[in-house]
Amino acid sequence: MAGLLATAALPAPGFAVEPRPAGAADAAKPPPAARPAFGAFSDSDARGVQALAAMQSWLGGTELRVGHTYLPGGSWSDIEGQVDFLQDWARWKQAKADRMFVLNVPMLDDNEGHVPDAQVADELRQGAAGRFDAHYKALGQRLVDLGVPDTVVVLGWEMNGTTYTGRCGPDPAAWKAYWKRVVAAMRSVPGQKFQFDFAPSRGRDAVPWTECYPGDDVVDVIGMDSYDQPPGTTFQQEVDEPYGLKAHVEFAAAHKKPVSYPEWGLFRNGDNPQYVASMLKWFDTYKPLYNTLTDYCPHGVRECGANPKSAKVFRDTLYGRGANPVDPPTEPTQPPTEPTKPPVPPTDPTKPPQPPADQDSPGCTEVPLGDWIESWLGGKVCVPSGWWHAWY
Repeated sequence: MAGLLATAALPAPGFAVEPRPAGAADAAKPPPAARPAFGAFSDSDARGVQALAAMQSWLGGTELRVGHTYLPGGSWSDIEGQVDFLQDWARWKQAKADRMFVLNVPMLDDNEGHVPDAQVADELRQGAAGRFDAHYKALGQRLVDLGVPDTVVVLGWEMNGTTYTGRCGPDPAAWKAYWKRVVAAMRSVPGQKFQFDFAPSRGRDAVPWTECYPGDDVVDVIGMDSYDQPPGTTFQQEVDEPYGLKAHVEFAAAHKKPVSYPEWGLFRNGDNPQYVASMLKWFDTYKPLYNTLTDYCPHGVRECGANPKSAKVFRDTLYGRGANPVDPPTEPTQPPTEPTKPPVPPTDPTKPPQPPADQDSPGCTEVPLGDWIESWLGGKVCVPSGWWHAWY
């Protein structure tokens, strides 16, 4: 895949595209060979595997060829791959030869522990000196033993931000040296065919992601996580911002690497079908190695009912991209659900029909006798209309 983007034309100003209407001709869809591999992440474990089949059905049989999950980073045991759900993903990957397995791997333990910069810098230097090599050799061996030696490893993702412990900002030089050690450790495992994906978040964030790039010899794919944020931004701004989408594909082309989008989805701008349409068009234009939609609220489409307009664009665009393409259905993508109604009790043929408790039946008037007497009698008492008059 090296050199895939070297001759790709960059978008002219005004790249943003309008959503393709439902029922557009099949000719508007790219041919099968040109369609980027994609997936949708909703859960790390077996539920995430099952969700792929549900999404595929929702898309009229369009195949999701990318299975994507994340190793927890609470402990080094986690990072070594000692988690049961990897077996489920390995079985999914092995079921078809053209499937791709993508695994996000933390670079330090306590990965979301809000560890201070000074400690992060110290641990990055320890990693660069080889202290943690054994953990990554263990992970590499685990993946080979599971039958997924060609895993795409998204190592230390969003390193240009501040969310994760294994971030670059506290010491970029140590971070890059440590990345090289991790790659060397995993590549030392016999039988491995790993690809390593360098995937910052879009934009500058805490540090420019270009300052963290560890080198072409230890990077196979240049990815980018690109959510629809901050509030008020347009897709064109996401393209043109410093270290944005345009800078990403230019950087990858200069380094003769394919691009990827391990995470993308809606966020701060709510249900934004223009963003979804523009991202899908971007993928068709730049042919990433893969892309994965984050499909849970607030980011997703099928599994997030808060984004029905975006869900329709996503489904209409990708629907029926099989061997025999078909147009999307005309019914609503997410039909409105009716309010829950209480069940109607079955009719007992041995009892005469009873009027509603708050209404009088024609020719009959309820006599209020109190709860205790009505309970003892087995119900309310109804007397014929005019009975009082007849009594008097």
